Parts: sequence; structure tokens; C-alpha cells
Amino acid sequence: MAHDEREKYLIRYAGDFAPFVVESAEGSWVTTTEGQRILDFTSGQISSTLGHNHPRIVAAVERSLREVIHLNSWMVSEDVLELARRLAGLLPEPLARSILLNTGSETNEIAFRLAKAYTGKFEMVGVTRSFHGLLAGTNSLTYSMGHKGNGPLMPGSFAIPAPYEYRCPIRHCVNACDKLCLDVGFETVDQSSVGSLAAMVVEPVLSTGGIIPLPDGYLAAAKQKCEERDMLLIVDEAQTGFGRVGSMFAFEQDGVVPDILTVSKTLGGGVPLGATVTSAEIEERCADQGFLHITTHVSDPMPAAAGLAVLDVIAEEELVARAAATGEYLFARLRELQERHEEIGDVRGRGLLVGLELVTDRETKEPASALGAAVTSECLRLGLSMNIVKGDGSQTNCLRMAPPLAVTHEEVDTAVDILDRALTNCKKAAAGRPADQTYD
Repeated sequence: MAHDEREKYLIRYAGDFAPFVVESAEGSWVTTTEGQRILDFTSGQISSTLGHNHPRIVAAVERSLREVIHLNSWMVSEDVLELARRLAGLLPEPLARSILLNTGSETNEIAFRLAKAYTGKFEMVGVTRSFHGLLAGTNSLTYSMGHKGNGPLMPGSFAIPAPYEYRCPIRHCVNACDKLCLDVGFETVDQSSVGSLAAMVVEPVLSTGGIIPLPDGYLAAAKQKCEERDMLLIVDEAQTGFGRVGSMFAFEQDGVVPDILTVSKTLGGGVPLGATVTSAEIEERCADQGFLHITTHVSDPMPAAAGLAVLDVIAEEELVARAAATGEYLFARLRELQERHEEIGDVRGRGLLVGLELVTDRETKEPASALGAAVTSECLRLGLSMNIVKGDGSQTNCLRMAPPLAVTHEEVDTAVDILDRALTNCKKAAAGRPADQTYD
């Protein structure tokens, strides 16, 4: 398809498309139809955990294509059963029962419905700058984007301030969150609630909101807030699960077990696969009350086969430990870059989910939104794909990196060198000087 045919035949769902068409992808790299190789530090949609087109995933899908691709939703294959067993074995008690789905939006939608069915209540609490999906329920608890022009939202949807250490939302602390935002947030919720609080949902790293990791102790404090109100805690690990943050699951780093866990992206390794996991107690009460969720592709065999391959490779290649070590190396290289570029105000994240925030001045922390957009485009021109954090338009100065877990130090060096060149070129352009044409 010619480049100019994209707008002719495709609905634009997130702004403009990339200025090229992809021909193939392998490992950390994609190749365009014009022969340019681009280092992909987004892992696709932060989903190609093992890198693009990993041979074990290819083999698993090929096997499923020969054996069974799709079944009636009431029929269950051995791969689906085995993946559910494996998930239960990876997770702490009481998380033991799963429903296998396709996307993160769907896993969260089901989590919300389970919470409402179990508690008999309907009010939901989320965190500003969050992203949980763009379906009816999830969009109501997504506060980084997707609200304008899409109202009304689900009744009983509340937001509390994100624990944004670099920019305290209640103008209270500086670079060391004391969780007062959580206290203030729940005080507001309590005063607004009609007495039907069902659950709170939170990401361990608010990725779309600007790569904002929850501060130490925040998740445990949130769990306590929920228990005091007979609410459930839902942890959305679409982007943080299965090794990306240097542990199998991010909640393990906080010593907290959620009532409901959602995983997606990183489980399928590029294949549409997600899961909502909860306890036997919650599942049994919901089933007794007639809980219903049917889609054409719930419990499909082929994605489950891919998920099993992902878990096998993560274990065999010790990718959790590798992600932790390579994440430390990436942080070190980016902090070196921060010393050379005053515009890098903050470097933050966990493991291999890393963000940079660009500012015009480190003292005032004024967001350098135009520079963020320019740097992202320049990186892509030079051969590096990374996400600008778009959100509602207020986070375009935040850059996101999430390479495959098996990324090498050499590829990290290449990415940082390109980012260095892009920052330099954009500053040259702003000063009216010519930029470098290529990256070698």
C-alpha cells in the first residue's frame, strides 16, 4: 500500500501514522519497505516482550494452526488449561483463577465487572494520568486521554491525584512523595460517594501518563484504604507484568497482593492475549450470581499457545534478571545524557520501562512540549522508535522507552546515541543551524 493510501483507506485512530510502511520485524528491529532499519524501543505496542517474531512464538502459533485455532467459547483446549495452571503457579495466593481474553481494555473491563458483582456496589476509583482502556467502563477510569467528545462517563467514576513526585499534584512535596495525595484523594472520594465504593484500580507505573512509578509504600497504603472501605484493589499490569520492571510482577516489589490482577500486552509477546486473575472466593461468588462474559475469542487456543511460549522463554533465558540488569544500564546511560542536556529534567521508571521528561528550565520545570514532539520525530528519522507520551496533550514533553527484555547493551548504546543526536539536532534547528542528516 502506497504511503498516501493510508489516509484514503484507514481510519486514523491515534493521530497520523508513522511516515513509512513496515515490511518485516525481527528482535529489536523493524525494516521498512524502503529498506530502513529502525531500532524499536517500544516493543511494538509494548507487547513484543521477547522481541519481534521470536522463533518460539512463531513455532507455537504454527503448532496451533495445525491443531486448533479457535473453539466455541464454552470449549476449552489443553493450552488454555495449561496457561491458567501456569499463571496460578506464578502468582501468590489467593490469585488462582483466570479468564483468558485478548486486550488490556477487555481484561480491565472484566475486572471492574467482577468487582461490582462481588461487592454489590458500583463506584470505582482511579488515579489521574492513568490508562486502563477505552471501552465504556475502562474509559471512565482512564484519566490520561479519551474523554473529550466521548461522554457521558459511567456513573460513580472517581479520580484521585497521581503520586507524581517530579510535579506534586497538590503542590506539597518535592521529589519524595509522602502519599498525602492519596489521603486527600480518598477524603474527596468519601465526600462524593453515595456509599457504594466497589474497587480502586491502579497501575504500578503510570505509563501513558508520563512513566510515573508508584512511590515506595503507595500500593500498600492504597490496599489499606480499600480494606477500610470494603473495596477491592485491582492492579493493572498490562505494561509491567512478566519481567519488564525487573520482577515477574511489579506488585511483588511492593509486597502487596491485589484482589484482582489484570495482565495483557507482555503475556502474548505480540499476539493478542490478556488475562484477568482473581481468587476462588471472588470467582465463586460472582459465578453464583450469574456473572456473564462472552466474546467470540474468549479462551482461544492460539493466543494461549503463544502465552505458554512467552513464559517458557522468560524462564529459560532468565529474562526477568536480564531486564533488571539491562534496565540499570539504560538508566545509567540516560543519566549520562541528562548531564549533557539541560533539557532532560527527569529520568524515571522501573526496569525496562523508562521515561524522560524534557523541560525548558530545570528550576521552573516548564514542560518542553514542542521539543518533545520534535525529538520524537527526529529520533524516528535517525532510526529509533520510541513513544512520545500524548495523553490529553499535557504530557508531550515525556518520552517513553520500553525495549524487548532481551535487548542488548549494544542496542541500548545505539538508542542513547541516537537520542543524543536527536536532542542536539533539534536544538540546532531551533537556533537556525543545520541538523545532521543521518545516524551511522
